[in-house]
Amino acid sequence: MNKISVFGERISTEEELRSLIGYPGDLVNRKVIFHLDVHCRNFIAQSPFLLLATADHSGLCDVSPRGDVPGFVFVLDEKHLVIPERPGNRRVDSMRNILSNPQVGLLFLIPGLGETLRINGKACLVKDEKLLKQMEVNGRSPLVGIGVEVEECFVHCAKAILRSKLWGPETWPDKKRLPSAAKMLADHAKMPGTTVDEIAEILRESYSNRL
Repeated sequence: MNKISVFGERISTEEELRSLIGYPGDLVNRKVIFHLDVHCRNFIAQSPFLLLATADHSGLCDVSPRGDVPGFVFVLDEKHLVIPERPGNRRVDSMRNILSNPQVGLLFLIPGLGETLRINGKACLVKDEKLLKQMEVNGRSPLVGIGVEVEECFVHCAKAILRSKLWGPETWPDKKRLPSAAKMLADHAKMPGTTVDEIAEILRESYSNRL
């Protein structure tokens, strides 16, 4: 086995991994489909939130959230969907990655539901005005969309959600103990003359007026 000082012993082959974890059963092996059937479409129609995984040409990875009202992702047909790109911070990490490496992974969540929907495929950046008009919100069409050609999709089991008790309000921490995004940004960005309160106001204004 390979050894490094921080992680100790590591697994270096799939054979070694399988000797520890084992192999999936029939249901897991057979659950993958290669198009958006009625069940996948219904799941997407009720999902207000997804995670988008991308990587650049060198393999550097990124995971970015996307969210809006349930059904904000536009399904064109059984092989294609479009994610509207709403106003953000203009880093465009996901979109820059897609330009150099089209492979993406999507994880759709529905509040209160343990199972998630995983979709893998090839993405492109869409600027077709007629298409984007169909995703208009409050009179504003997205400037760009992320088009995805579906290669595989399947339901992911609920174990991680159940273990984490993600949807159980009784397990949520007191809001007073939550991390302060403004404090984190102030310490990370180290902008001279900018206080935590000023950054908090920038965030508040952005969340209130530029969704």
